[in-house]
This record gives sequence, C-alpha cells and structure tokens, in this order.
Amino acid sequence: MDLQQLLAGLDYELQGAPSKITGLSYDSRQVQPGDLFVAIRGFQVDGHDFVRQAQQNGAVAVMVEHELPACALPQVIVSDTRYALGIVSANFYHHPAKKLRVLGITGTNGKTTSTYLVKSILEHAGFKVGLIGTIQISIGDISVDSSRTTPESLDLQRVLARMVEEEVDFVVMEVSSHALELKRTVGLSFAGALFTNLSQDHLDFHASIEEYFLAKAKLFRTLSGTAVLNGDDEWGQRLRYIPPGPVVVYGVKSQVDFQAQKIQLEKSGVSYILDSEVGQIPISLRLTGYFNVYNSLGAASLCWSQGISLEDIRAGLEAVSGVPGRFERIHNDMGLNVIVDYAHTPDGLENILHTARDLTTSGRVILVFGAGGDRDRSKRPLMGAVAARLADWVIITSDNPRSENPMEICSSIETGLVTTNPQAHYEIIVQRQEAIRSAIKLATPADVVIVAGKGHETYQEFATGRVHFDDGEEVRAAIKELKY
Repeated sequence: MDLQQLLAGLDYELQGAPSKITGLSYDSRQVQPGDLFVAIRGFQVDGHDFVRQAQQNGAVAVMVEHELPACALPQVIVSDTRYALGIVSANFYHHPAKKLRVLGITGTNGKTTSTYLVKSILEHAGFKVGLIGTIQISIGDISVDSSRTTPESLDLQRVLARMVEEEVDFVVMEVSSHALELKRTVGLSFAGALFTNLSQDHLDFHASIEEYFLAKAKLFRTLSGTAVLNGDDEWGQRLRYIPPGPVVVYGVKSQVDFQAQKIQLEKSGVSYILDSEVGQIPISLRLTGYFNVYNSLGAASLCWSQGISLEDIRAGLEAVSGVPGRFERIHNDMGLNVIVDYAHTPDGLENILHTARDLTTSGRVILVFGAGGDRDRSKRPLMGAVAARLADWVIITSDNPRSENPMEICSSIETGLVTTNPQAHYEIIVQRQEAIRSAIKLATPADVVIVAGKGHETYQEFATGRVHFDDGEEVRAAIKELKY
C-alpha cells in the first residue's frame, strides 16, 4: 500500500522513504517481509525495544513515538502509536466497518449473553451475523476461540475485513473498558451500542470506578448510531446525556422505552411482557435468572433500533437455550443441580446467588469460588461478603492465581466473609479440583451448587503458565466418582 494512503488521517513526521508497505505488525516476532512495525508501549514490555528484531524479520519501516537514532529503517514518528495503529489498520483494510453494521456491547456484566441474544435475533430476521467476544469469534458458521474480549485494533480490522469477504451483514461485538482505554476500537464506526450495567471490576487497571465509567463512556461520546442504555442502572442514567445521537432506554423499574412487565421466574426460564412504544409482546426465555430479563431487554432494544420487528425479536430471544459458562446447568443422572458461571465480580456473584436461591425451596445454596490474581484486590473481600449473605455453604478456592500466592487470595476473600457473617459455614480448599469434589459430595438433589468465576474458560493461570482446567469437566468427573 502507498505510504500516504496508509497514513491518511494521522499527524506524523517521516524520516526516510520506505518502500511499499505490504503488511502491518505490532509484535516483532510476527513481522513478515515488507511490514510496517508499529512499536507499542505495553505494561511489561516496550515495542520500541524490539525494533532491531522487527528489522531482522523483514520490516521495511517502523512507527515510533520518538526518533530512534540507532535504527536504520525509515521511521514514522507519531505522538501515540496505539492510536496510530487503529488508524493505519483501518486504512490498510479499507475501512471494513463502513461496509458492515457494527453493534458494540459494553458493561460489567451481561456482555457475552447479550451478544448471543442479539446474534440470534438478527439471524431470525434473516441477516448473516459475525460475533466478536469473550468466548469466541464467529463468522457465520465458522468459529474460533477468542484470546481477549476485544482484539487489538490490527487484529480487529483483519477480522472485520474477513467478515466483509464472507458477506456478513451485522457484527455484534463485546467492547471492554480495556479496549476503549487502549484505543483498540480507534478507526471503527458503530451503528449502535448497548450499555448493560456498571459495578466494581478492573480497579487494578482503572484508578477508580469513576475512571472505569469514563472508559466505558468513550464508546458513546462519538457514536453516530443509536445508544441503548439500562435506565435502572445509575451509570446508565448518567450516560443518557453523553451520546450525540438518538437514545433508547430499557428497564424494569423506571419509565423507559422498553420495559419488562409481569415477570415470572421459573426453574426452566423467565417469562415477561415486553412493553414498548411500538406495542406489547410476550417473551418466554429459556435462560434462568432475573438478570437475564435485563440482558434480553437490552438485546431487544438494540435490535429494534436497527429496524428489527418485535416478532423477530421474540423468536430470536426464545431460540437461545444457553450460553457457554453463563449459568450453565451441568446435566447429570444423579439429580444434582450444579451450575457453572463466569461471575467474577461482587455484583455478578450476587445475581447468580439470588437466582440460585429462587431455584431451591428446601435445599441449600453451596458456592465454590475464588478470585483472580494480579487483578483488582479490593473486590475480594466484597465477594466474600456477598457469599456470606447469600450462600449456605461456601468453599473458597483458587481461580487464576497468576503470580500471587493462592492462599493469600483466599484469605482476602475470607476476611470479607467472616466480617459479614462470623457464623458463616465455610472452608478454604485451595486446590480447585478438590474444592469442586467437596461441593459435589456435600450436595443433595434439593441443593443448588454454584461453581463460579471461570465459566467457559478451560485453563488456570499460574506463575509458571497455563494448565488445562475446565469447571464443567471437573463437575462431571466428581459426579461420576459418586456413582462408583
């Protein structure tokens, strides 16, 4: 690609005259001959330190934030290489987002489920849909595992370009606060965006919950399409005054554009009347939990803003029977009620425990959970407090300890638990496999066992690296052991 075309929209200083650029890379190990290497400052390493490796691998030019006197390659100097990567990536792939209708979904909880619901609605309306999220990236019927919630800008533009080739109509994508703060969505245009809710999370990355909110708000400040907001969430209320374009508000408690009425919670799902400015329609979800009322309302509102009929909305919502690792029931022939869920925040944990309580009348709620290492430490005692209030028996265990001592993480959770309820029934079993087995041994058919924190993940992260670990697999193995 011609350099001028590649750098369109950027302020830059050019030193040297590179040959034609045939590719882009931000990882020096993946540089191919003819690439422009974009040096990104990371949290642990700085891409500027790997320019020599990029050159050895065939880079013909580098994009940097300051002149590198020792570098023999032509240099494109910009003030912010993260921002610039988004612009040049969009230019390189000829702005694929402009040929698609991209819908962004952000919030603390409910993003993944909401993307699956929106995808189902749009498909029932006859559209070909791509999905980008925590669990997977899918292009029509083709799916691959996802390494992060929102890909880096270059990877994102590459995926979108592939979706254009596959004649996708809509793209539904999760947009994390990290992605917004780290400018991964620069160069994208959104046809609509949904805000689910906001509660404490990622305060290892954001300085405060206010900063966390401001990161989420970036999705809406320049939104050209419709903003869809949770009117029952205090942060959603604040967002109403930020989008420059139209706003649609949904909720249960407030006067909104889309409202759920006559809600009925059952073991098999949730039903309600969806009341909107364009009419009423009954909804019968096969997803359990009060929180899924909000997830489905948000999905319905977003799709309606894109011109989808209420009938297609109803059909799409009712077609979804489950989302991997999201209140996922582990079926078994022992009659045990075991749920695997991704809940890893105080609010998320509270939601699933309330739902578990609704599912049992005479039995106990048994909870197995931990908290991730090298992440927001302040939420650990808060999660312990939630467990103390809403679970009958708690087993604190490891999650993804990463570089931290798993026992120290468990102890921090324990502090919140015993402070809230000194009489709480609990134990600490650091080994997650043993913790799950202990919970299954305790359970009766009248109980509900919740294994929380990891959901769809199939690994644990330790200081030494990743090892295979799947909560669902471990639950099934533990139940099988009971039979013999």
